[in-house]
Amino acid sequence: MNILDDLQWRGLMADCTDLAGLAERTAQGPITLYCGFDPTADSLHVGNLVPLLALRRFQLAGHHPIALAGGATGCIGDPSGKTQERQLLSRETIAHNIACIKEQLKRLLDFNCATNPAKLVDNADWMAPITYLDFLRDVGKHFSVNAMIAKESVRARMEDRDTGISYTEFSYMLLQAYDFYHLRKELQCELQIGGSDQWGNITAGIDLARKKLGVTLYGLTLPLITNADGSKFGKSLSGAVYLDPQKTSVYRFYQFWIRTDDRDVIRYLKYFTFLKREEIEALEQKHQANPGAREAHRALAWAMTEMVHGSTAAREAVRASEVLFGGDLEGISAATFQEILGEAPTRLAQPSVLGGTGWPLVEAVVAAGLSPSKGQARKDIESGGIYVNNVRVAEVQRTLTSSDLLFGQYLLLRKGKKNYVIVSFQTA
Repeated sequence: MNILDDLQWRGLMADCTDLAGLAERTAQGPITLYCGFDPTADSLHVGNLVPLLALRRFQLAGHHPIALAGGATGCIGDPSGKTQERQLLSRETIAHNIACIKEQLKRLLDFNCATNPAKLVDNADWMAPITYLDFLRDVGKHFSVNAMIAKESVRARMEDRDTGISYTEFSYMLLQAYDFYHLRKELQCELQIGGSDQWGNITAGIDLARKKLGVTLYGLTLPLITNADGSKFGKSLSGAVYLDPQKTSVYRFYQFWIRTDDRDVIRYLKYFTFLKREEIEALEQKHQANPGAREAHRALAWAMTEMVHGSTAAREAVRASEVLFGGDLEGISAATFQEILGEAPTRLAQPSVLGGTGWPLVEAVVAAGLSPSKGQARKDIESGGIYVNNVRVAEVQRTLTSSDLLFGQYLLLRKGKKNYVIVSFQTA
């Protein structure tokens, strides 16, 4: 499959300004394309992955990707898909956010390959030197206010009498249009990709380049992802899922993907992974035959975590995920175990119970709420149903001491396969 056929098979093509023309152009040889990322935060999130990974797909197909960090456009704020005015960021915040985002872009695109290395640009480099009068004369005169108002991103805001749209955000379209024109003029860029909410901004750039340069450019939009239940993709119980492990831990990142709705998992394998068609179709067959095995979910979670955080971090996330299913605790870091704490009920206990000859396991099981009485606790232990730190214990006389503690503070008690309690010992 060529790149356009692959995007269509994956469901990643929402619209194209001239699909036949773009297909003909890409058949002639490599094309240079770009996608912009405004620095509204100091980390990209999983919602940014669809266009970012589309750049990578084009690169793997031999084309020349440009990732644009919006140092200029980020000062304004894109009104597309927003119901109210963005909070303007300080220049210092924008500079910090760009520095962080650039590092994430470098992890997901190849900037060092010999044949078609990716480029990283900042539109502040060419926008900052332009005076306001020059911009009005050289760019503004090519735009009809009537046409700008007709764009969906502007019209939707203008129809809201309570919020409306400021002149600042109204002008955003001109800035993004100028980016496309500049990249065509300086780097021979012919294609812009983005989410479907970027259609108006993309076509504005195509029109500007045609008027000023007399050239044909192309625009391709990718679908805005929603979950099967209609909710917005990229949100977890704790908020947005970021690529920065300091904002969303690797464990939480892995959990986000492993918990994908059964109805979405094959679709997300197509959208986000680089698994081949035959691999995804094989996973789809297994998923349909036995969704409870969750093989497709594990493939998705592993692929995404390894891609964003590396194989070492992905392996620890997998092992941490398996802890609550009886997995080995050896080698789990304290930070990762802290993440696991949120997955199981926690009971507090005083360190003094571990002194002397230790805390009888029978009493610990009752205190943890795993058995209703000491008599039942003894039966549960004798039958082999009680585990301490995921190790089965069958000795009724077993006592727990400080040597049993994980990271000097925790005990992980389990009854049966899934009934977990973490006992946390308060320290002075």
